[in-house]
Amino acid sequence: MEKKPTNQSQLPGVIHRKTGDALQIQRLGPYLLETLILPEEEIEATCYRVAIDRHQKTAVSYHRVAEEFYFVLSGRGVGVIGGVAIPLEKGDFLRLPPGTPHQFITEEDVLEMLNIHCPGSRPNRDVYFLGETPEGFSSAGEIHNEPPSGL
Repeated sequence: MEKKPTNQSQLPGVIHRKTGDALQIQRLGPYLLETLILPEEEIEATCYRVAIDRHQKTAVSYHRVAEEFYFVLSGRGVGVIGGVAIPLEKGDFLRLPPGTPHQFITEEDVLEMLNIHCPGSRPNRDVYFLGETPEGFSSAGEIHNEPPSGL
């Protein structure tokens, strides 16, 4: 089968890109976050390639609206999901319903994951922290010490 180049006019809404574009990678607290769906391309979801350095403990966060999916691409770590520690390694998948508090802890390995939110979430939209907001994130000025009711 002949491989033909694609562009937006041939396949509206289709995105095909290589990862590793330095212009789309930003450091947010202990996260190295690569945006795979740009804000102007967003329809109903966002997608990121996330790396968490060795010997890190992320802040506990949650999303009020977005359902979140993680797929471990490489490394090892621990996801503390709703207060339960879950060992993570390459090939593991996590689904987090809206409102689920979560945190990641790494030791000797960098933990690299594919991260999808539906509907979309960005560092300045639908991200809430239990305690201090890490550098680079914005929770619309809100800092929460308790997860949403019902959790």
